[in-house]
Amino acid sequence: MYAIIRLRGSLNVRPEIKYTLALLRLHRVNHCVVVDDNAYYKGMIMKVKDYIAWGGISEDMLALLLTKRGRLEGGKRLTDEYIRENTPFGSMKELAHALYEGKAEMKDLMAFKIKPLFRLHPPRKGHRGIKRSVKKGGELGYHGDKINELLYKMR
Repeated sequence: MYAIIRLRGSLNVRPEIKYTLALLRLHRVNHCVVVDDNAYYKGMIMKVKDYIAWGGISEDMLALLLTKRGRLEGGKRLTDEYIRENTPFGSMKELAHALYEGKAEMKDLMAFKIKPLFRLHPPRKGHRGIKRSVKKGGELGYHGDKINELLYKMR
C-alpha cells in the first residue's frame, strides 16, 4: 500500500497533471490518499511525481491516520462506535488491518459514508523543501518507509 501526499499547489500545472491529481482525489495541498500497489496507480504516481510525496505506509500509521484524521461525510470524526455499528469491522485497528491486507479498499468505505481522503496538518518543524526531490534533500518523490515519519509529522 502506498500513502500519497500532495505537497505542491496547482499554479502553472499542466492540464494532464491536474487531471491525474484529480483522479487520485488530491485536490488540495496536504491531502493524503492511501492506494493499492498496482501498475495503474504506479503510472499515475510517476506522472505527478513532481507534486507529491509517496511511499509504503505501515499498518500502525494507517490506524493512526484513521483515528486522528478519518472523517465521515459532513466532516464528523470517525469513531470506533461508528465503525462497530455501521461496518463489518469491530474497531479501527481491525479496519486498518483489513485495508492493509487488501481485504477492503478505501473506495469501498464510501458506501459506509467514510471519506477515502485524509486532510493533514502542515508538518511540524516544516518541510525540508517542496521544490527538490528526496534524493536532493527535499520532500518530493519516493520516500519508501520514511513516508511514515512525514505522516507522523503531519498527523
